[in-house]
Amino acid sequence: MKSDIELKRDVEAELAWEKSINLAQIGVEVCNGVVTLSGHPPSFAEKLTAERAAARVAGVRGIVVEMEVRLPHDDRRSDEDIANTVRSILEWTVGMNNQNVQAQVEKGWVTLLGDCEWGYQSHAAQSAISHLRGVTGVTDKIRVRGETSIEDIARGIRDAIQRHGDREAKHIGIEIEDGTAILTGKVASHAERRLVCGAARATPGVRAVVDLLTLE
Repeated sequence: MKSDIELKRDVEAELAWEKSINLAQIGVEVCNGVVTLSGHPPSFAEKLTAERAAARVAGVRGIVVEMEVRLPHDDRRSDEDIANTVRSILEWTVGMNNQNVQAQVEKGWVTLLGDCEWGYQSHAAQSAISHLRGVTGVTDKIRVRGETSIEDIARGIRDAIQRHGDREAKHIGIEIEDGTAILTGKVASHAERRLVCGAARATPGVRAVVDLLTLE
């Protein structure tokens, strides 16, 4: 088991490996395997990238996020401008439209409301919106139509993974909380990570995916 000092070093190395992250703007502390990320990243996209990078490091037991986006002056946009851009993104995202999904914007923070047919549709919209200039955060409250039991969701994810190779299915832990699939376990490559997460996002009933997978 890694010590906190070793884990801190590995997390900082993973953040440095991500060229879209300015490590000088992010602080890393580790206590009993729990990583605390602090600082002021210049965009919500960079904040998300930092969280995901830390989660990839083997030995991380949990992540506490104390980062606050601090937009550069040139990247600041009015809430009205952001809302108009979000509406355009929704119109161009397959399965999404302004009749079923609405966006509320307050101080750059976008909240998505409404419903859609599949979880991957809301994920696609959320991912695109997260990379907009001026966005300080995104809350996804889109409801996936139809009620699916936790057992059915987990079974659907495992079946999807199994179709691509039984090795992944046997080594992946799946926990479902209010439509969010939390994935744990070890994968052999980034390609396997993308496969597993993609299978989870495409499963009916899944509205969000938390990737806590680690590389062997």
